[in-house]
Amino acid sequence: MNARLGDSNRSNQVSGPIQFQPAKDMAIVTPISHRPLTLRTPVTLGVVLIVLVVLLTAVWISGTVWGAVRNDSTSGMFWVMLGAGAPLLVAILAGVIAYLTLSVKAFNLNRRQSNFIDSVTHELKSPIASLKLYLQTMTRHDVSVEQQKEFHLIMLEDVERLDSLINHLLDAARVERGGEAYEASDLCLETVLSKCAQGACVRYKMPPETVRVHCPAIHVHAPVVQIEILFRNLIDNAIKYGGSPPKVELTAVCSPSGDVTVSVLDNGTGIPANLRRKVFGRFVRLGSELERSKQGTGLGLYLVRNITHALGGRINIQDGHWTVATETDHSDRISAEAEERSRSSQESSNNSATTGNRGTRVDVTLPNGKIVKTEPASDDPSPQD
Repeated sequence: MNARLGDSNRSNQVSGPIQFQPAKDMAIVTPISHRPLTLRTPVTLGVVLIVLVVLLTAVWISGTVWGAVRNDSTSGMFWVMLGAGAPLLVAILAGVIAYLTLSVKAFNLNRRQSNFIDSVTHELKSPIASLKLYLQTMTRHDVSVEQQKEFHLIMLEDVERLDSLINHLLDAARVERGGEAYEASDLCLETVLSKCAQGACVRYKMPPETVRVHCPAIHVHAPVVQIEILFRNLIDNAIKYGGSPPKVELTAVCSPSGDVTVSVLDNGTGIPANLRRKVFGRFVRLGSELERSKQGTGLGLYLVRNITHALGGRINIQDGHWTVATETDHSDRISAEAEERSRSSQESSNNSATTGNRGTRVDVTLPNGKIVKTEPASDDPSPQD
């Protein structure tokens, strides 16, 4: 009896791993391995093709020239072959170089689109998760009136954040699609800049003096929608990447030819010279999406560049330097800038720690501007009978 029990126990024991036997109609899907995309393969292939085409061109030209210089009956045919084949080989070489360039651009665009998707996903998920949390808290628990007011304010901020993101994406789609005609009108530039500055201070919960506007009575003939999108994105970018706390200064001047230049100066760390053209690209955000702390989608400066070009203007980025501010009138400060500009360029590199912070200055130049002369009010008393 015990022997039979021992045999049955030994027979129930599994010796070795269990073999999975799939059914005949079962489809097994293998996991997809996502390898990091690199430029090594297309660049290597492109360089090899370029070298081969160059060698082929050199051999072809050398052989046909050698055959053409011989004084026999076939020399004319070699000259014809040289004239027909050399341009074709040069065209093939140009095509290979163009294909390699387009491949590199497509790879970079694909990487920027991936960063854009990560950024938009984070920008959408964060306020939605916050709204869900506060709504669940108010539904499942008894919340006091004071807490309800606080929760409502927080949820309103999250909704405004979502609304700002959606408007940003719609602006980018509208500019990318093009073809929409906006009615141009004479705009008071100071009013537009002040409105954009106040809105940015409210969005980022900054005091009103964070953004200072210095603009004379200048009118610009342009569509109000594009002008607001242009300067709203510039001010938002200056506040986001400014110092701690951020400081932004807007200065507008009008030339006798009618060109209006608006300078946006922040107190941030600046943009390296080799990346200043790159930041105007679509979906471009410097750094890695997993390591950044600033909100954004990489479309702000892209909109700025496209709108500026659509209005017939130009844009430029350069280093800006903040000097120690004094309690003087803005007119006195402007007159002193001309005297300090020559020596500040020499002292800024050596005494940057004492004179101020290095920042970024974006100059946007727009056409069709003019200075409106305001008549001063008369101080003479009205005649009395």
